[in-house]
Amino acid sequence: MADLNDIAVFVKVAQYGSFSRAAHSLGMPVSTVSRKVTSLEEQLGVTLIQRTTRKLSLTGQGRAYYDRCSEPLAHLIDAEQALTETQRKPEGLLKISVPVILGQEVFYEFISDFLKAYPEIQVDLFVTNLFLDLVAENIDLGIRFGELKDSTIVAQRLGKSVRYLVAAPDYLRDRALPTKPEDLKDHRCVLLNGRNGEAEWHLVSGRKSADVRVSGPASSRDFDAVSAFTYHGHGIGLLPSTYCDEQIRRGALIRLLPDWSSPEIFVHAVYPTRRFLPLRLQVFLDALKAWKSPLWLPLH
Repeated sequence: MADLNDIAVFVKVAQYGSFSRAAHSLGMPVSTVSRKVTSLEEQLGVTLIQRTTRKLSLTGQGRAYYDRCSEPLAHLIDAEQALTETQRKPEGLLKISVPVILGQEVFYEFISDFLKAYPEIQVDLFVTNLFLDLVAENIDLGIRFGELKDSTIVAQRLGKSVRYLVAAPDYLRDRALPTKPEDLKDHRCVLLNGRNGEAEWHLVSGRKSADVRVSGPASSRDFDAVSAFTYHGHGIGLLPSTYCDEQIRRGALIRLLPDWSSPEIFVHAVYPTRRFLPLRLQVFLDALKAWKSPLWLPLH
């Protein structure tokens, strides 16, 4: 297979009918242009251009080769320019995967503002707690909470989350408040991803930690459901602070064991590769990092 760069130089010489004019157009020395054409002829084993001191002309084989090469080469150049153009302005389809905890009006408002700022971008949003394979599903970016298990993806921290032990006043009426993590075993709890009505909660207080197996009447994969059952008095919930801070201030929820919480859980934007990021993805990343999200806590 002949070198594509040599073919491009030959096509330019054929179009201009001059080594010097082709060299000027390509921004390279005449000697380089001549050497590339000679190299192409050697690779093909034919003479493409007859050279004299006064002029040059295509041989019959050179003319046939030019006719076959010029149009496909033009298509390649157009394709390259089209790709370059998409990198100059943010446009095209952006496929984003987010967990169910982000399926809230405040996040949809952020997406709406982004679309208004970049009208040439379209967003295809997957709201799911499944860890989708970004490459297999052709997803540009995911937002993930907690430990990242795939070491091949690129990750940028956006913020952090922490979960508090809370319960509704109705649940706590006529019940003894827990004074230590082990007391949770004697309470009904609302579980996230519980199995067979049980779950293990890992709690920390400074350098101390405790793992407590809890049980309860309701479990869900969705924090909205967990928080709803907690608000309605079905047990103690371990809820993100962003889900319960306002309810604690209003007295709708009471924080229990205030010295204890979950460990900090980091929130990441993840994407398949850091090389040649499409501009639509770069501007979305910039907007996401600049967003003062109420759905996670700032890193500092």
